[in-house]
Amino acid sequence: MNILLSNDDGVNAPGINRLREALITVGDVITVAPDQDCSGASNSLTLRNPLRLTQHAEHVYSVNGTPTDCVHLGLGLYAHDPDMVISGINAGANMGDDVLYSGTVAAAMEGRFLGYPALAVSLAAVGRGAVSHFDTAAKVVLQLLPQVQAYPDSSQMILNINVPDVPWEQLRGFCVTRLGNRHRSEPVIRAHDPRGRDIFWIGPPGDAADAGEGTDFHAVQAGYVSITPLHADLTRHSALAATARWLETCHVAA
Repeated sequence: MNILLSNDDGVNAPGINRLREALITVGDVITVAPDQDCSGASNSLTLRNPLRLTQHAEHVYSVNGTPTDCVHLGLGLYAHDPDMVISGINAGANMGDDVLYSGTVAAAMEGRFLGYPALAVSLAAVGRGAVSHFDTAAKVVLQLLPQVQAYPDSSQMILNINVPDVPWEQLRGFCVTRLGNRHRSEPVIRAHDPRGRDIFWIGPPGDAADAGEGTDFHAVQAGYVSITPLHADLTRHSALAATARWLETCHVAA
């Protein structure tokens, strides 16, 4: 299996390196990741500055750009198409509304846009503090890889995987979930630099609001690996008819 591996935490992040070590035991892996932390980059592309590819080791590269940039450049390194794109292991959850901002999910989604099945893998804290059980998340990926070809319409596959930050033996199983929702984020934090000028920090994300049974939040807190199928079509199909009726009452004309 030929795998293009990327992330948003950067080429030196422990998650991507642990996953690469696991994946090279079962396939041929090319790693292309940002040269710095690009968390929150979402699906952004670098369009106004040149991109540079830097080799760090055999089949390991960094790019001075976003996770989405990395997927585009990574595909250019293949003489033949890869079998899939994997993004991660992210140091922290990507659940609920997080997927709108996540560079981890964006790299996987770009792989899907370009025609390849894709996984986004994140290690989700079950309490406060930094995550550490990257081996658990790597083993989850190895368990799932042999089943990818059996996925219905695998060319359309984007699976968002969140793994509880616990030892492998403490996982309770695997669970298919939907995205939950968070409360609105905390307000912007205002501070001052050493010269007294205003600086601002984006506030932290809100706590889970919709975290009931069936959501990714609920599964992870219960000790299960959450697997959420995603798609790139943002159309709210259930609202098409109502929107058409609304437009008819607006009496607008081109």
